Amino acid sequence: MKKVLSLLVDNTAGVLSRVSGLFSRRGYNITSLTVGETADPRYSRMTVVAEGDEQTLEQITKQLGKLIDVLDIRTLHPDDSVNRELVLVKVRAVGDQRQDVITLANVFRGRTVDVGHDSLIIELTGQQSKLDAFLRLIQNYEILELARTGITGLTRGSEDVRYL
Repeated sequence: MKKVLSLLVDNTAGVLSRVSGLFSRRGYNITSLTVGETADPRYSRMTVVAEGDEQTLEQITKQLGKLIDVLDIRTLHPDDSVNRELVLVKVRAVGDQRQDVITLANVFRGRTVDVGHDSLIIELTGQQSKLDAFLRLIQNYEILELARTGITGLTRGSEDVRYL
């Protein structure tokens, strides 16, 4: 089972270390972690994806809530949140392959962000399933490098927004 948590945390030194330390001390694995400053520079938003059984995931949520730097925790359910991920993929592409890769990227609303003599860098943003589908389709080409940001997300609507 997978759980996506959105944490509002103080934007201070060591917060990331304390959150990740909580996971490592208890033997939990972080599947994905993204962090960025919010509209208010005093706070950051962390999106943490963890996998485990229901009891383990509930324990993770409780333990995160005990950290002094964690101000708010929301579970991002697929039905009432928007989740996205960014992937950059460098593909070897020469001759006719170049246009084939660009065409595939366009189908997935990807952008070609760099063109070299023998490679392309494609940028895609979307749900994990969309990015996984694109990567499966380009497996016949040589992937030279791949970088994924991990999931980030927000709940839909303004009902549960926490103002500090």
